[in-house]
Amino acid sequence: MENDTLQILRQIKNGTTSPEEALLQLKTAPYKDIEYAKIDLHRNIRQGVTEIIYGAGKTTEQLQGILTVLKENKKKDIMITKLSQDKAEKLKQTHDLTYYKEAQIASLERTNYETHGSIVIATGGTSDIPIAEESAITAELLGNKVTRLYDVGVAGLHRLLSNIEPLMSARVIIAIAGMEGALASVIGGLATAPLIAVPTSIGYGANFGGLSALLSMLNSCAAGSAVVNIDNGFGAAYIANKINHTESAK
Repeated sequence: MENDTLQILRQIKNGTTSPEEALLQLKTAPYKDIEYAKIDLHRNIRQGVTEIIYGAGKTTEQLQGILTVLKENKKKDIMITKLSQDKAEKLKQTHDLTYYKEAQIASLERTNYETHGSIVIATGGTSDIPIAEESAITAELLGNKVTRLYDVGVAGLHRLLSNIEPLMSARVIIAIAGMEGALASVIGGLATAPLIAVPTSIGYGANFGGLSALLSMLNSCAAGSAVVNIDNGFGAAYIANKINHTESAK
């Protein structure tokens, strides 16, 4: 996935953009202030991905305004995370978006990337799937090949071991689990790929809304593992995408 700066330079090289036009694009205001939001229009120039909107806590009207600015500035691969179905239905009245209900993600102006590498997403249980789908859809929208291994937790370890081949061939693995969060440690001790652990808020009272899984993952003795915040499937996928595309960016 090329960032906008590289695309502009390639356009100068092949003659489809003049140096003057390219300079104008790079000098365009880096953000748009619409009072309740300062929309980062240069995010894709710096990081290769358009600013991704966090939907929870924003009103439908605020989301409408942000989307309008992004589309007016011809931004591609627009995403909204943690978006309720009710807000998504209202946004559909004015914007052509695709809504992934289980992942709570909306997508607009999508680029059909050629998928790259292999990201494996594994969950401890079925209850972890909504967070896993947030990871999976995010990764797929960013141009990654995703393999889903759901309900392979340590309570039935044979379920995980029977799927060892995709784990061994993965470029990045995302392990998602609630309860005591042991899945990440087990996979981290088996696989060679970088592992991103996602604690979920699934569990009984002493789970403390995901805190027990978070602490277990942070204290894992399996080397090569990193941990994101509770229920942050998006964050895990974003990191996995960067790892997965590092080789192609060289």
